[in-house]
Amino acid sequence: MPFHLYWGDDEAARSRAIEALIEKLIDPAWGSINLSRLDGNDAGQAAQALAEARTPPLGSGARVVILQRSPFCNQCPAELAEQLESGLDVLPETCHLVLVNPGKPDARLRTTKALQKLVKAGQAFEASFALPAIWDGAGQVELVQRTAQALGLRLEPAAAEALAEAIGSDSARLASELEKLSIYAGTDAKGQAQTITAAAVAALVASHTTNSLAVGDALLAGKPADAIALVDALLEANEPALRIVAALSSQIRGWLWVSLLEKAGEQDVAVIAKAAGIGNPKRIYVMRKQIRGKQSKHFLKLLGQLLEVEAGLKRGADGRDAFRDGFLLAPAEQ
Repeated sequence: MPFHLYWGDDEAARSRAIEALIEKLIDPAWGSINLSRLDGNDAGQAAQALAEARTPPLGSGARVVILQRSPFCNQCPAELAEQLESGLDVLPETCHLVLVNPGKPDARLRTTKALQKLVKAGQAFEASFALPAIWDGAGQVELVQRTAQALGLRLEPAAAEALAEAIGSDSARLASELEKLSIYAGTDAKGQAQTITAAAVAALVASHTTNSLAVGDALLAGKPADAIALVDALLEANEPALRIVAALSSQIRGWLWVSLLEKAGEQDVAVIAKAAGIGNPKRIYVMRKQIRGKQSKHFLKLLGQLLEVEAGLKRGADGRDAFRDGFLLAPAEQ
């Protein structure tokens, strides 16, 4: 298949897939000639990618042209669109054009429609690499399991849940932590990687998320001074402010879902966990105790204050100031 369409915001997984494709198709002896990496933000390089993809490889192996930030599925200029369409049927079987973009292809564009037609006909390959939302606990567990599988590692179910809680949707850090855990677990007599346990995760993976959740617990308990101290400690440890916001958002959304569903009369913890995006239904019992006596409007107010913190950070405010001004110093609702 000469065309490959890779998209999604999971940059680490995208990169692994691209490198695996290169390893499969490129003869290392001819790699300097038959492998090109170009940037689609430059219209000239995008046109160059199309031209190179039409050129048969030299020596053995295939030619692979990687076009990062491809314009062909997102705001593609008419001239480039025409060049792509004219080349759809002329790429040699030994040439592979890999179109890469962090965003989902715009289905309204004629270039996207042309490429999707090839995908449906089995003449092009498409793969998505989307990260789960920050509040999607079940999706984060799936991300851990998928990444472990891609790396050839085995995890206990409890280990996958512990990693998801500790790391969230940070796929680059996830891959790094899994490699570290793999070394720690070692191999069996047959040379196969041993199963990674929850105990190993607890011992080796620093859970900044857990500390971020402690901020939420302090806010829920009406102790803003404790919350401020915890945030300061996280920032001092170089934890990104936006990651703290993400962890808090996930935690508070979970509380809100549990509160709303219980108010609606739902008692099945599996149903509540699925709706709230929580991988382990047993956590619902703990969350019920945490939010006892709190109204749903309290969590909505906390989420609104978090949005103010996030807006401040994105405007360039200092992390400590953004939390104090937009969130932590706001009067708590009882």
